[in-house]
Amino acid sequence: MPCYRCGARQTDPVRGASPWQRGVRNESQVLICPDCQRLHDLDLDSCSTCASTALICRLGEVECRACGAVWLARSSETLDPPAPVAPPPGLSAEVEAALNRVLGRA
Repeated sequence: MPCYRCGARQTDPVRGASPWQRGVRNESQVLICPDCQRLHDLDLDSCSTCASTALICRLGEVECRACGAVWLARSSETLDPPAPVAPPPGLSAEVEAALNRVLGRA
């Protein structure tokens, strides 16, 4: 899943925790790359109880990690569809090279 703001793809981390952050936008789980995390206005959903943006979305529910509040996510039919993000240039070549490495092709 790419970054919802810039479309950057997540790469394998060296070791330890990933620098990418999860968030909820329009009641859908999104990823935020380290560069976009530096922005102050990420336009993420916030908890109606405590105003925290530390939310997770799973199985049709949104949960606040700060206060524990849980609510049902609205139907995806009522939400605006996400704006399409064009794949980064060279993506198909990278995928082909990765498949060749995994499948042992020369």
